[in-house]
Amino acid sequence: MSDPRVDLSVEDHVARITLRRPEKLNAIDEEMIDALLKACRIIERSDARVAIFAGEGGESFCAGGDIEAWSSLDAETFSRRWLRDGHGAFDALARLTVPLIVVLNGHALGGGLELAACADLRIAESHVKIGQPEPGLGIIPGWSGTQRASRRFGAQLVRRMALFGEVYAAQEALALGLVDQVVATGEGAAAAEAAAARVLRRSPRATELTKMLINAAEGEESERVVEALAGAVAAASDDLTEGLAAYRQKRPARFGK
Repeated sequence: MSDPRVDLSVEDHVARITLRRPEKLNAIDEEMIDALLKACRIIERSDARVAIFAGEGGESFCAGGDIEAWSSLDAETFSRRWLRDGHGAFDALARLTVPLIVVLNGHALGGGLELAACADLRIAESHVKIGQPEPGLGIIPGWSGTQRASRRFGAQLVRRMALFGEVYAAQEALALGLVDQVVATGEGAAAAEAAAARVLRRSPRATELTKMLINAAEGEESERVVEALAGAVAAASDDLTEGLAAYRQKRPARFGK
């Protein structure tokens, strides 16, 4: 997939997603939201076993929602399209069945932090800053910046960023649990590739199931996880084989015990 705003490639079981608006600090607009959702669908249908997510350029991983894109929307359109569609894309990232590694190769502010919160592993380069400036603009952290971010980082830390405007440098973010690893500027991609290689050495199916269970424990898509796991058990049973055979042969099913 090649898109003006989001690039996606899948090679050797590794999906690589890159935001491509460096001239706008990789700020998110409606086209980028649509492209991110499309990228997630492609990954789920590919042979990828792990995904790496980064931003083009070194100044900003993602500066959040493009102010010019959302500030001109009326209240109804903002709520029904901007926020709803954004949630759909962010949820798809957080709920990928493969582990997601985010490389913060630039600042992650507002929606950029909310994107990072979707990841299973966050690698920050040493020059980055992280925060939630939205209330200073008269808006809320709207793409699960209060909900998923609180589950992933703790509500008190979100309070400090969103209510009191605290912005953290990379090493502070590491100490607070906002990121999992800090590397020198320019070394984020290599660190992500090394982490992806560790994932590829593990069982694909066990990794997928474990991620689903962790998501459920956090309250992320609990209903889907329960139904997906139960459905997988049912699909592997002799009952399904017999039920389908009976349907095709137009006879009563003879289920065993």
